[in-house]
Amino acid sequence: MSIAAGKITFAIVGSGWRSEFLLRIARELPDHFEIAGLVTRDPKKGRAIESRWAVPTYRDLDQLVAATTPKFVVVSVPREVAPSVISRLVEHGLPVLTETPPGIDGNATLPLHQFVAQGAIIQVAEQYHLSPLLSAQLRIAASGRLGTISQATVAQCHDYHGVSVLRRALGVGFSDARITASSFDSPLAKGPDRQGDPASESFVTAHQVTARLEFGDKLGVYDFADQHYFSWIRANRLLIRGDRGEINDLEVRYLQNFATPMFHTIRRIDTGQGGNLEGHFLRGLIAGDEWVYRNPFMPGRLTDDEIAVADCLERMAAHVDGGPAFYSLAEASQDLYLGLQIKQAVETGETVWAREQVWSS
Repeated sequence: MSIAAGKITFAIVGSGWRSEFLLRIARELPDHFEIAGLVTRDPKKGRAIESRWAVPTYRDLDQLVAATTPKFVVVSVPREVAPSVISRLVEHGLPVLTETPPGIDGNATLPLHQFVAQGAIIQVAEQYHLSPLLSAQLRIAASGRLGTISQATVAQCHDYHGVSVLRRALGVGFSDARITASSFDSPLAKGPDRQGDPASESFVTAHQVTARLEFGDKLGVYDFADQHYFSWIRANRLLIRGDRGEINDLEVRYLQNFATPMFHTIRRIDTGQGGNLEGHFLRGLIAGDEWVYRNPFMPGRLTDDEIAVADCLERMAAHVDGGPAFYSLAEASQDLYLGLQIKQAVETGETVWAREQVWSS
């Protein structure tokens, strides 16, 4: 995907940990993104943001709307209040890109679907499927090279995020699903967290959830423990299987024809290593003789997650200009619903059925 022409100006509601990703992206890519303003109710936090990031802050939405004209607004607030904030912005006529999840459950998002039906622009910033490696893996799976996809195992991210990747890997939309799930607690050496590296050796309890989601003739396996994101010793895993091949993490194997197996390794191409003087950034990923992912934001020094978030911002701008949706409110509601159904299956120990919902009809 190529960088859109012109600078994309957006605003932010919220000043939490996730908002800092947006601030870093705009600072690293000033020719592409500009933050018109940020809403935070805390004056002290607002002054700190203005000093550190040179971004104007406002105490409420009305001030933001009166003082700025962003192309869209990113809502980065707790899920309990997200629907009300989104509703107020829509009433002001502003397109909204909301962080995940857009509400505490599917019912909380129902009024927002009414706005969409009336023409409001609401997308959800689900970035995982846009991250470089996952994007490359999903692209290979969707290419037909592996044949008809029937199975996927995702151990990457929690709840609705993991379900989102799983649905894309399998190529299922809003299908009914039969869900069984269980949990397992085990000790794990503590790794870093949002505050940095551990100060001493200690152990925590990793709460692992494993679920099987059967979408008719397709099987998805969700596997995630709550220490996974920051752990140094728990790797991400992805397995996608079709009738002519599979992706197992970085390994790709498939049949060129019935008598000719092919084997590729997905390789990451980073600059700035050894004697390379291009600067430090991701150029892309290759498999065999094909580039399966090209970084649209080089030479920006962004983490993979920041690249994915920047992709959300660009896709949102294109959608506001009449381009395609990239992760709709309906998709977000479905993934949230399936994630909650997995939790129910864990808590009850019983088989749970996910059925068609209002947003998918």
